[in-house]
Amino acid sequence: MSHATFNRRWATVLTEALTRHDIRHICIAPGSRSAPLALAAAANEKLVCHTHFDERGLGFLALGLAKSSGQRVAIVVTSGTAVANLHPALVEAGQGGEKLVAITADRPTELIGCGANQAIKQPGIFASHVTATLNLPRPTPEIPARWLVSALDTLLAGQKNGAVHINCPFAEPLYGDDEGEYLAWANELGEWWHSPDPWLRYPAVPGVPLMPDWFFARQLRGVAIVGRVSAAEGQKIAEWAEQLGWPLLGDVLSQSGQPLPFSALWLGHPEARKALNEAQLVIQFGSSLTGRNLLQFQQQCRSAKWWLIDPLPGPRDPAFHQGIRVQARAGEWLDSHPAMPRQPWCPQLQVLADRTGRYLTQHLTAFGEAQLAQRLPELLTEKGVLFLGNSLAIRLVDALARLPAGYPVYSNRGASGIDGLIASAAGVQRGLGQPLLLLLGDLSALYDLNSLALLQQASAPVVVLVINNQGGQIFSLLPTPQRERERFFAMPPRIDFSHAAAAFGLNYRRAENWQVLEEAVAEGFTRGVTLVEVVCDGDAGAQTLASLLREVMTL
Repeated sequence: MSHATFNRRWATVLTEALTRHDIRHICIAPGSRSAPLALAAAANEKLVCHTHFDERGLGFLALGLAKSSGQRVAIVVTSGTAVANLHPALVEAGQGGEKLVAITADRPTELIGCGANQAIKQPGIFASHVTATLNLPRPTPEIPARWLVSALDTLLAGQKNGAVHINCPFAEPLYGDDEGEYLAWANELGEWWHSPDPWLRYPAVPGVPLMPDWFFARQLRGVAIVGRVSAAEGQKIAEWAEQLGWPLLGDVLSQSGQPLPFSALWLGHPEARKALNEAQLVIQFGSSLTGRNLLQFQQQCRSAKWWLIDPLPGPRDPAFHQGIRVQARAGEWLDSHPAMPRQPWCPQLQVLADRTGRYLTQHLTAFGEAQLAQRLPELLTEKGVLFLGNSLAIRLVDALARLPAGYPVYSNRGASGIDGLIASAAGVQRGLGQPLLLLLGDLSALYDLNSLALLQQASAPVVVLVINNQGGQIFSLLPTPQRERERFFAMPPRIDFSHAAAAFGLNYRRAENWQVLEEAVAEGFTRGVTLVEVVCDGDAGAQTLASLLREVMTL
């Protein structure tokens, strides 16, 4: 049993080292090989432990926690295919920049490649989708504890964004009582146990690059594009752009209040293009833009100088503009680049936005996805959070809704997949502790159905709006062959979500008109977790969006 005790001692040092890097949440899946890690985490009072039986959902739960807390989140899984199930969440974290620490238990070297049970080649399994990997040796007292903490500190100090992978082989036995053995090995770390600091510290390099010509640049005819930023940053950018007199083109994730709403529709209008051709400087804050027209403007704009402010590394610009790329958080950059009050230089865009808004009010009268997207702000609860699913749902909201400034909006727009959306939303809710509204499609809900179990532990009311439009109607916006669309693209599930709600003990409502939907959501925010199945007419939402994109061009 002495080896089981040392496995536990090794795991205790490892989990304690995590807490020195702002890790407070750790997500744990069941498994025997990972038992030393799970038991060590459970015994550490600095860690909040979350559990789930599905590793794929567990990874997305951690992703949601990382989004809402702004901190690293650790994940512990056992060996074998349990490890592979983390891959989608780590891909999304790599694209979105959330910091995840995947800690995977492993068989020792002699059990790899010999037919041993639940043993696969785990080192390097996540390839380029993690920023770094630490392959630990088999725990042995011959390796000093100071080496282990130094290796962990070096790995985590270098993690600026995305996920890292720590692979931990453990030899049996894995269980046993702690008889006090090997305490001297751990006590070698001395006062470190009572300190909040890492063993090995890497001081951060402070400072945001200053634009030397900002005094003159802010007097140009500028445009602000706002992609994925925080709620506080979205509000700050909107106020800054208003002072400068610059039009702000806000993505659905900008949380800016979208001073020029519905730009996803009117941005392709000839009047808008003519006006924006006069721009001398475009400053984009954040990436991962949603709307097709905004992406086309980004692609086609060549006359203006282009600056991109985003905390993630790399170009982050699929149009590859010549310009200036600043790796910084929007809020910090704004603090160093104050606005100069000026009159708006492009008032015609406000006219287009107002004209489009009146048109939508007059024409979106039939109940369905489009009307739901337009009136979504009416369903939001005070001091709540909104999580938007991918595919058609987020595109409709981007085009048709004007979300309130500073209202927290989350999504998985890194890789933009439909997997793990319920789990990610559950993580966001746990991280913030606020009421949450989740909007997603039927296929997305089915893909992550297991994660409804995670909502059973929600600390505030949660309303899940599942748009049942009989499958992946996003493909109705694409030139998919009509004859094969239903079978190979939309794949209508023909499912009644009341049974899913019942299976997980959730409240359930079915809504086929706006009045029932409004009542169901309002009631849902007074109790537990409610799944509201919004029954819509096939591809009506997609076709409405397509027709609006055409019609707005003639306003």
